[in-house]
Amino acid sequence: MTQDHLRTALLEAKVPRYTSYPPATRFSGAIGPDIHAGWLAALPPEEGISLYAHVPFCRRLCWFCACRTQGTANAAPLTRFLETLAAEAALVARAVGRAQKVAALHLGGGTPTLLTPEQIDRMGQLLRENFDLSACDDISVEIDPCELDAARLDALVAFGLSRASIGVQDIDPVVQNAIGRHQSAEITAEAVAGLRARGIGSVNFDLLYGLPYQTEARLAATLDAVIAHRPDRIALYGYAHVPWMARRQKLIPEDALPDPEARIALADLARARLIGSGYVPVGIDHYALPGDEMARAAQSGTLRRNFQGYTTDRAATLVALGPSAISRLPQGYAQNASATRDWTATVEAGVLPTARGYALTAQDRLAADAIERVMCDGTVDFTALGRAHGLPTTALTTRAATALAELPGMGTLAAGVLQLADMRYARLMAARIDPGMAGDTGRFSMAS
Repeated sequence: MTQDHLRTALLEAKVPRYTSYPPATRFSGAIGPDIHAGWLAALPPEEGISLYAHVPFCRRLCWFCACRTQGTANAAPLTRFLETLAAEAALVARAVGRAQKVAALHLGGGTPTLLTPEQIDRMGQLLRENFDLSACDDISVEIDPCELDAARLDALVAFGLSRASIGVQDIDPVVQNAIGRHQSAEITAEAVAGLRARGIGSVNFDLLYGLPYQTEARLAATLDAVIAHRPDRIALYGYAHVPWMARRQKLIPEDALPDPEARIALADLARARLIGSGYVPVGIDHYALPGDEMARAAQSGTLRRNFQGYTTDRAATLVALGPSAISRLPQGYAQNASATRDWTATVEAGVLPTARGYALTAQDRLAADAIERVMCDGTVDFTALGRAHGLPTTALTTRAATALAELPGMGTLAAGVLQLADMRYARLMAARIDPGMAGDTGRFSMAS
């Protein structure tokens, strides 16, 4: 084996993104409303949870997006959605037995800023009626600059917004046209200015590499434009082309996608440009300014990973509301019905809309911690991990050693400590030590 084999594996492998362990491809219908309700009832009263609300509506359906979303030309469907969300929140509060304390809140989508100012106010009201947000000072919202104005900004500030995540993807008109997302640099600049004028102290930009017609020159221009805004964090995801899962991606011209070698070159260019501009790499696809909380978490080994990507959130429980939303509880995962109509019908019938999930075993928790550390730090102390869980780590260590033997150069394993040579190999290694990967029939995105 040579370094060429490792590069070939990186170019050809298709593996999970490991925003959860096990991946959602292993969820089943064995987890339903009753089991989910029991898990919620077992939450300790003093525990601060993370709360996520999924807003599945968009004015436009960007072709690159694989999220569960649907188009709407007006705000009318959002009115019923919010009332159904209020009903689901009440069902959760009833199962818990109280208004559970919330440490962090995230609104995602879809396009949360599609909500009118009055609907944003209603969102805040329904969440506060069913959860205790009195001590929650971490409220983040995904923002589409094309669906933002002064009134919405003011409503978001009143809602408690502390961190904004701005969708950009790429600023080049040719690339934007190929992905069905048109957004001028001026609109993005106005959004940033409006947020900062209102005292929002943390701004994140979401970008993609590996898009159709994206060249190194075009990506460099996008990066330069983004860096000029000096966002606190930048998420630079590799575009996952999964048209078998997201039908709208069939509109993406596949022959215009960068080949694997070009894709890696784009990632390398971005990394060099961002580091050269003072950003600290975080995990496999995030960057942050040195003083940002995420950069500090990466440095201290306390970085976490969940369905939103990398996070500094330390809560053990994530309660998720809305169609397709996935809750993470100590006992396992519970995912809501994916289709908005099914979610709505179930909630309106007075039942938690849990459609599937996964009950974690002790071995699952051990593997989950190992994979999270690989994905966050590129290193795992198997000995310490085994002590923390009270379980042997021989099987995991053996898998790691086998992977290193088959792909020399990926890292080292000495005295029970795995250390990757480069974070770009994180998904490769995570898949190799994943005990359930051999039996997973899911189709995944490229590892690069």
